[in-house]
Amino acid sequence: MEAVLGQVEQLPALLAVSRSALVRDWDSLTLDRALEWARYFQHLHDRFRARPQLREALGRRLRRSQPYPPLGFPALGRCPQLLGLALLENRALPPAACRRLLRSLLRPPGTGSGPQPRGLELLARRKAAACLLALPRRPPPQPAGPEVRLQPEVRAEAELLLSRLREERQEGGETAGQRRWLGRVLEQLPQPRSFEVVAAALALLKRGPGTERAGDADRDRDTDRAGSSPDGYPASAAGDGCTAGPLLSWLLGNQERFSAFCLCLPCSHLAFLAGHYSQLSRSYLDLLTCWGSRLHYDPLQGRWVKSCPEEAEASWEELKERFSCLCQGSPLLKEQTQAALKLLRTRDGDFNVCGLSVWTDLLMEIGY
Repeated sequence: MEAVLGQVEQLPALLAVSRSALVRDWDSLTLDRALEWARYFQHLHDRFRARPQLREALGRRLRRSQPYPPLGFPALGRCPQLLGLALLENRALPPAACRRLLRSLLRPPGTGSGPQPRGLELLARRKAAACLLALPRRPPPQPAGPEVRLQPEVRAEAELLLSRLREERQEGGETAGQRRWLGRVLEQLPQPRSFEVVAAALALLKRGPGTERAGDADRDRDTDRAGSSPDGYPASAAGDGCTAGPLLSWLLGNQERFSAFCLCLPCSHLAFLAGHYSQLSRSYLDLLTCWGSRLHYDPLQGRWVKSCPEEAEASWEELKERFSCLCQGSPLLKEQTQAALKLLRTRDGDFNVCGLSVWTDLLMEIGY
């Protein structure tokens, strides 16, 4: 087994070489040996995927060298695709080796004259998604109310993220490992973008087939057909709950990150998520309570102002808009929001006079 672990430890080096200028010296035989190693790693994945202890040992060995991008046990199953994509994107690969690579991808050993393998279809789908993300697009208008329309490039990134999370879950990876992988992936994105992708992923998990707006229906018909995920995995309430878990843990596990997330997103999008994830709604209400408690009433201006204008917190106007959006959400969310505001007003003395309690003024402004 130690010999197998030593071989697996060479996978990051193989992928690194495939992205480097060293491939300019590769001939057809060198390419064939690299592809044979990739298929061997895929064989190891298929052989040990049902054995948790060995699977974890292989994953630890892959992570030992801290490769970039991060690799785990599921990478063994995608090794032919990872290697093929790296080589196809490397312009240093000689033309003869490139032609050999294309023939190998289109007709891997043992496929005969049957249909194309799922691996190539998956590779093509992800490459097409990557091309889509590079296209400049005009952001579509955001509709009113808690329902949100996702930008195409953000939606594509979110679907790819959900696809990988489902793969990790189906491979039987432990929850802590999924969280580490997710954290490393999201850290590679600039912060506003990572927040948008996580919010879009959480929203997609709560959008069942047939709930898309007319403008999205034609584009997404193949994706949503029969409740399947973008990579063909069947969608289910239980599975989606497991997929949402790492996303929520990453988001809510750091108060500063969650605060920046809420400041970054439109309040209508946050209200939509709060209406579907009770854990997020509780944290969101707690955050709004924290922001509101730091406002003080300025009698000269006749309004509530920030104690420290430089702090990254919501102003009175923003706070009012956020609570109004929550009250326009689901009946349960509306009830929870009103109950929280009334409790806060009671703690402040239950006054009905403007300027004494920010919670009294908020209830009066939103009409309760």
